[in-house]
Amino acid sequence: MTLPQTPSFALRGKRALVTGGSKGLGFASAVALAQAGAQVWIAARDPLTLEHAAALAGESGLTLHPLALDITDSASVESALGQLPAFDILVNSAGLARHEPFLTVSEDNFDAVMTLNLRATFFISQRVAQRMRDEGIAGSIIHVSSQMGHVGGPNRSVYCASKFALEGLSKTMALELGDAGIRVNTICPTFIETELSRQSLDNPDFRRYVLENIKLRRLGRVEDVMGPVVFLASDAAAMITGTALLVDGGWTAT
Repeated sequence: MTLPQTPSFALRGKRALVTGGSKGLGFASAVALAQAGAQVWIAARDPLTLEHAAALAGESGLTLHPLALDITDSASVESALGQLPAFDILVNSAGLARHEPFLTVSEDNFDAVMTLNLRATFFISQRVAQRMRDEGIAGSIIHVSSQMGHVGGPNRSVYCASKFALEGLSKTMALELGDAGIRVNTICPTFIETELSRQSLDNPDFRRYVLENIKLRRLGRVEDVMGPVVFLASDAAAMITGTALLVDGGWTAT
């Protein structure tokens, strides 16, 4: 019998792309990957926000490469990725939420949420995965989904629809890309205190509803997602694909 060795969580020598990487969960994910040793590019539409994020990381000795990119523009994605090396890791964190009752959802709001949360994620993943396969990279693709990809929520019909679809996409990608050693998983956070969630959480009644459903009785922090991102990106998760890692404080346990 030989002594088993714990697989490495280190990401030295790996290249990672994080969409929505200039703030919130995307920025936290990018920082976590960089701290684990990866070379990280952060993509977002606003160059100033990107530069601020890169500068903030730089103050702690981390390098994040800013990439000004609208991932809903397929031609721009094709051009940008063509000028960069293939990636070992893709974290799809770019997302949009427009919450309103099902009966009043407009076509414009439906299209905006679905375009970013699903369509853009689908096609940037397709391009990154194709490069991984072409270059023999056994990579990791991580979609930042939501607990709302597993349960319903009031006034969240479009958001839930986009995240349920993302869960299905992840499973099918895992089936089709597994023979290339490419792993595909989702991370599904509960309500995390970010700019995206602030408007909802500022409502005392809604905040009470959230805390009553999170069994750990606290809101999530961006730090709660950093460890899971590194885990799924690393060799420590080498046999994990096509699954969802729920970082929900127990919301979906009932």
